[in-house]
Amino acid sequence: MLVVNFSHPLAPHQREQLEQACGQAIDRVVDVRVQFRHEEPFAGQAVTAVESAGLSGEEWQTRPLVVVPPALAPIACAFLAELHGRIGHFPPIVRLRPRPDATPPVFDVAEVVNLQQLREQARERR
Repeated sequence: MLVVNFSHPLAPHQREQLEQACGQAIDRVVDVRVQFRHEEPFAGQAVTAVESAGLSGEEWQTRPLVVVPPALAPIACAFLAELHGRIGHFPPIVRLRPRPDATPPVFDVAEVVNLQQLREQARERR
């Protein structure tokens, strides 16, 4: 499985948790550093960031992958629109959550959200 990470680097325990949640091994992690400028439109910055992952059109469409989105909601939304266009469907995304009472802060994989499944279920409620 390919992990495209637009957030903080994943710690070893997070990689293990992600493999357990998905039921498959991670064979590659593509870390993309994201630092958006609030003075500029997010759409173009999302395109540039996704391009910097270095994946071909074929890889986006055929590799089993999960995405760790950026934490800021408007940026994450721009990424999802760009990724949907490249992949042909919504990718599953990783949600991290802070471990209670951990000092220093530790983040664990809370869940892998199947966005495409959510979309399909929502269409039935139209």
